[in-house]
Amino acid sequence: MVYFVSCSKSGGGSTGGGTTTTTPPVTTPPVTTSSDVSLWLTRADKTTLLQKQTAVMNFTTTTNQNPTITVDTTQTYQSIDGFGFALTGGSAYLINRLAATDRAALVKELFGTDSTGIGISYIRVSLGASDLSNNVFTYDDIPAGQTDTTLQYFSLDPEKYDLIPLLQQILTVNPNIKILACPWTAPLWMKTANNSIGGSLQHQYYSTYAQYFVKYIQGMQAQGIPIEAVTPQNEPLNPYNNPSMQMLATEQADFVGNYLGPAFAAANLTTKIIAWDHNCDNTSYPLTVLGDAKANKYTAGAAFHLYSGDISALSQVHNAFPDKNVYFTEQWLQGPSTFNTDLNWHMKNLIIGATRNWSKNVIEWNLASDPNYQPHTVGGCTTCLGAITVGNTITRNTNYYAIAHAAKFVRPGSVRVLTNITYNLQNVAFETPDGKKVLIVLNDNTKAETFNIAFNGKQVSATLDAGAVGTFVW
Repeated sequence: MVYFVSCSKSGGGSTGGGTTTTTPPVTTPPVTTSSDVSLWLTRADKTTLLQKQTAVMNFTTTTNQNPTITVDTTQTYQSIDGFGFALTGGSAYLINRLAATDRAALVKELFGTDSTGIGISYIRVSLGASDLSNNVFTYDDIPAGQTDTTLQYFSLDPEKYDLIPLLQQILTVNPNIKILACPWTAPLWMKTANNSIGGSLQHQYYSTYAQYFVKYIQGMQAQGIPIEAVTPQNEPLNPYNNPSMQMLATEQADFVGNYLGPAFAAANLTTKIIAWDHNCDNTSYPLTVLGDAKANKYTAGAAFHLYSGDISALSQVHNAFPDKNVYFTEQWLQGPSTFNTDLNWHMKNLIIGATRNWSKNVIEWNLASDPNYQPHTVGGCTTCLGAITVGNTITRNTNYYAIAHAAKFVRPGSVRVLTNITYNLQNVAFETPDGKKVLIVLNDNTKAETFNIAFNGKQVSATLDAGAVGTFVW
C-alpha cells in the first residue's frame, strides 16, 4: 500500500454541481477537524490509487510499543533534482496524436504542480533515436561511404514533428523541468562498423562528436528547450540494442576529458556531463572515468540503471568521490505488469533505495507505449510498458503511481533527511524547500502494520496494509 501525506490542514474542495434557486434549509455546520499530517495512499490490490485519505493524524506525546520511524531533519544528505520518466520518441509520437484538448489535459496531469498534477520534474530524452523510437536515426545521417567532419548536414529536423513540440508544451506547464539527453549511437559514419547496432566511436571523430553534442544543445536551446545534462553514451557496455554503441571506460574518460568537456567549456555551455549510464553491477567503469584527472574536471557524477547489481553501488561511487553526484536514470517496467509485486520492487529499490543511496533523481523507462508496447525499432524492446498506455483510453500503470508518490510532494530542491528502517517498513524522508516534511513508506510485510512516525519529540500513529505505500506530509 502506498500512502501520501501532506502538511495542509485545510479541508477538501467541493465535488462540483451547479447552483440552485431554492432556499437551503437551516442546518448546523459540520465540525471540521484539522490534521497535522496528510496521507496519500496506494494499496497493493489497486482499490486505492494515489488517493488522499480523510483520517485525522495529529502528533502527540503519547507513547506506545509500536515500531517507530524517526524523522531527523538535523541530519541531511543530498538535494533532489526530481523524479520522472524517459520521454522517448515513441512516447512523444503517441501523446502528440491525442486530440489537442486531451493532450493538454494529459500534459497538465503529468507535469503540473497544482493539486491535480503529479508533478514530473525530470525527464530523459534520447539524443537521436532510442530503441523506443519509430525508426533509427541520428542528427547527421548521410549516404554510406561519406563523412561530414564539419557537421554541415547536422539537423534536428527528425525531432520537429513530435519531441520538440511536446517538450515546448511541457515547458509551458513546468518551465523548470530538468532534461537529461543521452545518445544511443553516434552517426554511423563515425563508428568502427557502419551499423546502428554495436561498433565503437572511431578516435579520429572524437572532436567531431564533441561538436555534435554542442550543436545539439545549442539547437535545442534555440527551440526554447534547455538541456540540464548529458551522458556520453547510453549503456556503453551494451552493444546489442538497436541502436547501440560500445564505449569502454578508458575511451569515455578520454572523450570527456580531452574533447567533450573542453568543447562545452569553449562554447560556454553549463550542461552537466554525467558518466556511465549503465548497470549497478559495474562500479569500476564510473570510478575509472571519475578517477581520470581530466575527465573528473568536467564530470558532474555517474548515472545508473538496475537491470543487474544492487542499488548500493550508488553509495560506493558516492563514497569514493563525495564531491560528485550520483543519478538514477533508467529502469523498465516489463509488460504485462503485476501491480503488487512491481509496485513493491520499484518503491523499495528506486524511489526509496536509490534516494537512500544518494541519488539526486529517479527516472523510469518510459513514459508512454501503446497497448502492443509500440513504437520500437526493429530489434528494440518489445515488452517495455509505459507509465501510461495510450490506446482508446489512457491507462495509468504501476510506475506512474510509484513516481507520482515522490514527484508530487518531493519537489526539486528538497533535501533527504535521516530516518531509520524498522520492521520491514522501507522508507525515505525529505524536507522540501518550503519546510514541509515528506515521508514515503512501503510496508514490505505480508500483513498490515501499525507504526509510529516520530518527529521533534512527538509521534503520530499510522497503519499500512501489506504492500501498501504511503506518503506522509506535515
